[in-house]
Amino acid sequence: MERGRSSGLETAISRTLDKRRSQSTIRQLTTNGPNSVDFSSNDFLSLASNIELRNNFIQELQRGPTATGSGGSRLLDGNSTYAENLEQHIATFHRAPAGLLCNSGFDANVGLFSCLPQPGDIIIYDEFIHASVHDGMRLSRADKCICFVHNDVTALRSVLEQCMLEDDAVQDGRKSVFVAVETVYSMDGDVAPLKEIVSVLKSTLPARNGYLIVDEAHSTGVYGPQGRGLVCELGLEAEVTVRLHTFGKALACNGAILLCRPLIRQYLVNYARSLIYTTFMSYPALAAISASYSYLADGKTEVLAENLRSLIAALHARLLELQDSLALESDDGRGSMIAGLLRVPKDCPQSPIFSVLSSEPKALAAYCQCNGLVVRGIVPPTVPLGTERIRVCLHAGNTIQQVDELVETIRSWVVRRKPSLSQVQAVRARL
Repeated sequence: MERGRSSGLETAISRTLDKRRSQSTIRQLTTNGPNSVDFSSNDFLSLASNIELRNNFIQELQRGPTATGSGGSRLLDGNSTYAENLEQHIATFHRAPAGLLCNSGFDANVGLFSCLPQPGDIIIYDEFIHASVHDGMRLSRADKCICFVHNDVTALRSVLEQCMLEDDAVQDGRKSVFVAVETVYSMDGDVAPLKEIVSVLKSTLPARNGYLIVDEAHSTGVYGPQGRGLVCELGLEAEVTVRLHTFGKALACNGAILLCRPLIRQYLVNYARSLIYTTFMSYPALAAISASYSYLADGKTEVLAENLRSLIAALHARLLELQDSLALESDDGRGSMIAGLLRVPKDCPQSPIFSVLSSEPKALAAYCQCNGLVVRGIVPPTVPLGTERIRVCLHAGNTIQQVDELVETIRSWVVRRKPSLSQVQAVRARL
């Protein structure tokens, strides 16, 4: 190829990227300023900056082997007694019979969904399920993968009943039905109605061939006694076939674990390709996980979780007051561009994740960032069209003063933006 001349591949990918730029959906890697206030990360308990936990990790690191690398995949040279003991300790903490450590939550979901459903089985999943589950389903041998309306138990029942009507093998239990949900959804921060889902599975599939798989990524450390998760909080351990807990969010490290029965664990060791064909976590990674779980087990995060809950209530009340004070609704009853600048959920979120809808989320997020407040604008395809928003994540280390600063910054942006939109709306009304 001549120097300076683009190849067909470069032309194609440049055109694709240009399309995203024109739609303001281009993704970029960024870093945060040293003095910025975090309202974006998944570090819900602020453990990533916890000095005591850092010291505990260093002590755990010094107690272990001098080798830092694992040496290979877990089935070859990467396994260790330390890893197996940690695995069982975590399973016991979450009141599960067994567990399987994985390099990441993404790897865990891909490995699980690609191999556990058998030929002819059915996977039913919440429409907002994580991308890793979609990748796993694409690789699976399931006969059908069917979504149901987000968090809608009636819709789930309808899908289950339709599967029963269409397939005798589902009715008599010869085919299995896997239902995939999350406890807390990462974009809206809403919580799955797990008790109702369990009830529907039992009542709709009399052959007891329904298997619930629950992703607890965003509830680990935040929900349940000592941070055991929502399944443990609700006492549903025996009703869930597989639970996924990740360590990269509230626990401030990396990796994940699949909690399940020993038979399923053995099956995954033999057939989950994302486990078999990758180098296992190094000892420092395992030591970080161990330190975080010891911190949970000692009850040291409970006061952090309580502070987090108080901040959730405070931010929601302030956002509602802000929305009311800005009088964003139009008086002519025809709808308003201005009203789209800020829309706050009426009900207080049950998690630290706030979805603040805005028609201009990238501009609002940029304004907050310029003022030292890190929030992210989320646009399609990450969220459905018409639900663009800034995603605000609260942390136990945030303060009321920081919350007030965030709310006032949002107010300032809306006040600055309203006049120009009013002019545009007036022009459109005359046309």
